[in-house]
Amino acid sequence: MDDYFTLLDYRRGVADLYAWLRASGLPPAERLAEFRRRRDELIGSHPQSALDAEQRAIFPGLRYFGYNPALRFECELDRAVQPEAFELPLQDDGTFRMQRFGRVHFEVAGQAASLAVYWVLGYGGGLFLPFRDDTNQSGETYGGGRYLLDSIKSADLGQAGDRLVLDFNYAYNPSCAYHYRWHCPLAPPENWLAVRIEAGEMTYPDPR
Repeated sequence: MDDYFTLLDYRRGVADLYAWLRASGLPPAERLAEFRRRRDELIGSHPQSALDAEQRAIFPGLRYFGYNPALRFECELDRAVQPEAFELPLQDDGTFRMQRFGRVHFEVAGQAASLAVYWVLGYGGGLFLPFRDDTNQSGETYGGGRYLLDSIKSADLGQAGDRLVLDFNYAYNPSCAYHYRWHCPLAPPENWLAVRIEAGEMTYPDPR
């Protein structure tokens, strides 16, 4: 039972971190630096982070790309999509189900790009936006891709009016990038970008 209480504490820590981010009045680069400092502290010290005890004992900090203001977008949600459902089997947790409910469009270095946005099916639901890009192929970022939004886990960058905030400077690794004991839902092929997203978290230097 104690594990549930420590997990609850960790989830609160993540929720507090993103609530701070959405409310912060710091300039963008300073806000990102402080967010990363707080996130490193949480992941490197909390017993319910994705790292095991040995990894936490020698935690060097996470690796990130530098701040890239060109990779922050405020996107209208294009709802003219087929609401296809996806089922992703997870080794120890059954089937993860999500449904496409919109698409966002943006440009990276003059190249058009778009990502499907999903709603997690099941009790309560939640917004989910996983993606892959060309940095996964080079090994600069985790090969399975990264997450940008996962509102069930409180990873929510907020909105600007009726537009979703998508800031790839806050892209982060799924838990399975750190340790083999985790099994994560990854981006389906429609969310594999043919561009480099040089922002956000890079590969973890000591995966197990």
